[in-house]
Amino acid sequence: MQDINIKINGREHLVKVEEISDGKLLVHFGGEAFEVQIGADIGKQVEEELSQSRGEESGGIIRAPLPGIVFSIDVKLGEQVSKGKKLLSLMAMKMENEIRSPTHGRVKEINVKQHQTVQKGDVVMIIG
Repeated sequence: MQDINIKINGREHLVKVEEISDGKLLVHFGGEAFEVQIGADIGKQVEEELSQSRGEESGGIIRAPLPGIVFSIDVKLGEQVSKGKKLLSLMAMKMENEIRSPTHGRVKEINVKQHQTVQKGDVVMIIG
């Protein structure tokens, strides 16, 4: 894994980057991980994916930000959660990635189980 500086919205940020396959990188930024294509503007790709995932999540749909295995589920169905509460952890590339609630609300659906494999974009939870 390598540290690099990228620009997002005109501001420089230090991110961790690892190669996952020919032409693809996994970029860790802000507690999330993003798959990006080598040769493209990494900062722009991360910015776009971050804004897309946050836009979807604000509606209460929590999607897996990267492929991985559900390591832990830290809330129960019907539980009231506040913004920033840890919902679950995904193991990917030997790293634990915490998925936190982007909003206040009640856990309406939990669509995964511990040790289940998920793909990027899978709906893992719904907060309402």
